[in-house]
Amino acid sequence: MGAGGTDAGRAGYGDVLRAPYAARLLGGTLVGRLPHATGPVAVVLFTRAEGGSYSLAGALAAVYGIATAVGQPLLGRAVDLKGQPRVQLPAAVVSALGMVLLAVAGIGSLPVAFGAVAVAGLFTPPLEGGLRALWPSVLGDEERVHRAYALDAVAQEVMFTAGPLLVTLLVSLHSEAAALVVINALGVLGALAVVVSEPSRTWRSAPREAHWLGALRSPGLLALFGAFFFVGLALGSITVAGVAYAEDHGRDEIYGWLLAALSFGALVGGAVYGARHWAGAPESRLRAIVALLALGYLPLALTPGVVPMLGLAALSGLFLAPALACSFVVVDRHAPAGTVTEAFSWLVTTFGVGAAAGTAVAGPVVEGAGTAWSFSVAGAAGLAALLVLTATSRVLAVPVGGAGTVRSGAVPAGPAGGAETDILPGTGFGSGENDRNGAAEPGFSSGREA
Repeated sequence: MGAGGTDAGRAGYGDVLRAPYAARLLGGTLVGRLPHATGPVAVVLFTRAEGGSYSLAGALAAVYGIATAVGQPLLGRAVDLKGQPRVQLPAAVVSALGMVLLAVAGIGSLPVAFGAVAVAGLFTPPLEGGLRALWPSVLGDEERVHRAYALDAVAQEVMFTAGPLLVTLLVSLHSEAAALVVINALGVLGALAVVVSEPSRTWRSAPREAHWLGALRSPGLLALFGAFFFVGLALGSITVAGVAYAEDHGRDEIYGWLLAALSFGALVGGAVYGARHWAGAPESRLRAIVALLALGYLPLALTPGVVPMLGLAALSGLFLAPALACSFVVVDRHAPAGTVTEAFSWLVTTFGVGAAAGTAVAGPVVEGAGTAWSFSVAGAAGLAALLVLTATSRVLAVPVGGAGTVRSGAVPAGPAGGAETDILPGTGFGSGENDRNGAAEPGFSSGREA
């Protein structure tokens, strides 16, 4: 994978954030996703504070995670069909009400508690996929969109690090129930900030072929989702292995240090990746990045002393944000017309399901073989992700549009229902796209989550 500096590349993330609505959309999406980023932690803390067992806390958190995985692609498809405001804000409100019900009712009635977290998870709005669908119409230039995807991945690391800290702060200031309510109220406000913006209000998905599989009819997307299931599995296994490592060293805070080091590595990697212009097809680049990601996981099995282990944790995260950023470009290239939000939501789902599988696999490995072998799960999962991308390279080599341009598949609403023009002559933006999984479809013209 080659890199070359350009004027746009040197402009960095500031160029993206200075675009109209960009900072608002990114900030609103991050705040809107706080409930999702903190949900499992908040549920576990609340359940324990109510006198529930760790088993009950884990079961409630698992139901929340499974419901979120089910709801994301369904709501993503609804966004593609109905637009963002009609889906995102109502979903955010219903999801928040589910968590408020849990906070008010407690765990005295288990059916109510499980129903509340299921509703909260199922209606978690697909803000992440929605933001990525908006970037091309907000930024226009393909290179700026690539940079926005990298910024998106970096911002996720910040959110998943700062979110749990915010929960613990709210708990210390008031209570676990208050943390649930405040975090979800913030989530609704974040979603509101996004959907009342002009790009979100005017965004419309491109016409889509009626097909029950939706985005899943793209072979390239299926290959990508299969690979990122294993990337998620690697991260999920590290969370369990990290706890075991901290217990081995007799200091619980080491677990937090390990995750912070991993996030720091991802922040550095994402910042460097997004500041460069990368030549060549993103599918080939993604294979190279995932290969480096897998290699970064392997040394964790050495489980050295705390200080060198923190260095290895940072190294293991170095290529995570670049892998995510590059995968966003690949999703956009392979999503059938009119399914872009759904496609991004499926990526979130497969990654989350993989993380859940990783925690399930690493637990028995810790108990049966020890901490070092539990870290080996991450390395094996990284190699499995690389194997999937390598085995499906021919499928991934041909994007939906065939031309290799980033697109949103969006049509801004206009007086006549969305007339289309080529807003960037010569770039492929706004031009017709050939959906190799269906019929020829128009792209987006003028105009629009993490």
